Amino acid sequence: MKLTDYMPVYRLRLRTERLELRLPDLDDLVALADQAAAGVHDPDFMPFLTPWTECEPIERGRRTLQHQMSVIAGISPERWMLPLVTVLDGEIVGMQEVGAADVKATREAHTGSWLGRAHHGKGIGTEMRAAVLDFVFNGLGADYALSASFEGNGPSEGVSRKLGYKADGIDHKVLNGVRRQDNRWRLSREDWEAHRKHEVAIEGLDAEVLAALGLGESEE
Repeated sequence: MKLTDYMPVYRLRLRTERLELRLPDLDDLVALADQAAAGVHDPDFMPFLTPWTECEPIERGRRTLQHQMSVIAGISPERWMLPLVTVLDGEIVGMQEVGAADVKATREAHTGSWLGRAHHGKGIGTEMRAAVLDFVFNGLGADYALSASFEGNGPSEGVSRKLGYKADGIDHKVLNGVRRQDNRWRLSREDWEAHRKHEVAIEGLDAEVLAALGLGESEE
């Protein structure tokens, strides 16, 4: 037996012009931890609700390893998150999450991501989000994709607007005792199609993978 026999979602690959996105094995997780340890954002702006980057580099890497392993272990048909590593020219440069709860009924999924700081400003964030959007709409047959970004996170907001998202209201979160405005974004299938610029190949999305993500055939 192989890993993909027990966890079919490991068969999934998303490919764009430059990138490959996949679930990480242990070696991939170490490479991802290295990117986290080197830094993922401007230290003057915290983009995450859980401030997991506020620690020494070795601890950032350790937190990355532990969190991603727990997320993968928690995948179920009812609620799942796929923490896909982003690979550019053979190097893991960041990660792109896509997740949903009761996706067969809601027909929507949400995304989140980060890149190593050395890879910012190269269009990678847009391209990797485009990859999972193709997966959400073409692969899963969803109607909407959701995202969110703290007020002042210009790069994340720029990616959302570039890909066709529309403002979907605000939430208020408390981070380190301070209220922060979290801007919600919603992308419809129609707006995604109108702004689609990247060709994406989805590999390994078979009936077993769909069933693992809550989209199996209903029993009569």
